[in-house]
Amino acid sequence: MTRRKYKSEAFASIHETMEALHEIGAIDKITKREFDEASLVEPMPLTGREIRGLREREHMSQPVFARYPSVSKNPAL
Repeated sequence: MTRRKYKSEAFASIHETMEALHEIGAIDKITKREFDEASLVEPMPLTGREIRGLREREHMSQPVFARYPSVSKNPAL
């Protein structure tokens, strides 16, 4: 559904290596998560109306849309 956006081409290449290291157990989940935060561009916040428009454009129900990472069926309060 979404493509990752990296801060640079170098971060994109290094990120691929970090994912491979995580898959083989050379780095732990916390280390990978910290690297994700450093290398990925912060996503833009969306309003409820924008999210609904996106769901409708993609023909998705709320439960299906909520299965994607960083998406919740209930808004954060």
